[in-house]
Amino acid sequence: MTTAPVKDQRRLLDLQALDTRAAKLAHQRRTLPVLATLAELEGRAEDLHRAQVEAKTVAADTRRELAKAEADVEQVRSRAARHQAQLDAGTGLSRELVALQTELAQLAQRQAVLEEIQLEVMERLEDAEARVAELQRQEDAISADVARHTAERDAQLAEIDAELENVRAERAALAGQVDAELLDLYEYARGRTGGLGAVALRGHRTEGAQVEFTLSELAAIDAAAPEEVITSEERGFILVRLDEGQ
Repeated sequence: MTTAPVKDQRRLLDLQALDTRAAKLAHQRRTLPVLATLAELEGRAEDLHRAQVEAKTVAADTRRELAKAEADVEQVRSRAARHQAQLDAGTGLSRELVALQTELAQLAQRQAVLEEIQLEVMERLEDAEARVAELQRQEDAISADVARHTAERDAQLAEIDAELENVRAERAALAGQVDAELLDLYEYARGRTGGLGAVALRGHRTEGAQVEFTLSELAAIDAAAPEEVITSEERGFILVRLDEGQ
C-alpha cells in the first residue's frame, strides 16, 4: 500500500492541470490552421513550379523554331534578291533569264509559305511567353502568401512556445514539492492512460473522467485512511479525494 501526505496528493491535481494544459498547447501547436494553409500554398507552389518549367521549355523550343523559320525566310529572300539583281542586270542568255524568272516566281511562293509558318510560330511564341509571364505572376503571388503566412505561423508558434515554457517551469517547480514515490506513481499512471495521472474524487463522484466503481471499490475508498493513495482499478490513475466543499 502506497501512502503520501494529503497535501501532496492534492498537489497532483494542480500537476495534472498543468500537464493537461501543456498537452493542449502541444496539440494546438501541431494543428494551427495556418499550418494547413501553408501546406496547401506549398503544394500549389510546387504545381506552379512544374508548370513554369514546362512553359519555359515550350517557349525555348518555340524560340528555336522561330529562329529556324526566320533563317529559312531570309535564305529564300537572299536567293531571290540575287536572282532579281541578275535579271535587272540583263546578263546571261535569254533562256537563263527565263529560268530565273520562273525560279523567282517559285521563290516568291516559297517565301509566302515560309512567312506564314514564321507568323504562326511567332503567334505561338507570344502565347508561350504570355503563359510564362502569367505563371510567374502566380508564383510571385504564392510566394508573397507563403511569406505572410509563415510570419503568422512563427508569431503564433512563438506565443504558444512562450506559454509552454511557463507551464513547464511551473510544473517543474510544483513537481519538486511532491513526494518522490507519489510522483513516480503519477507518472506511471500517465504513461498507462496516455496523459491522465490523477482525477479528483468527491465522495463517490469523479471529476474530469467518468468512472464506475464496484461496491467493493466504494467500500475500500470509504475505509481508506487519508494518507492512503487510491488508484482506479479499471483505469489506473490516482484518485485524489476532496471534501465536498473543496
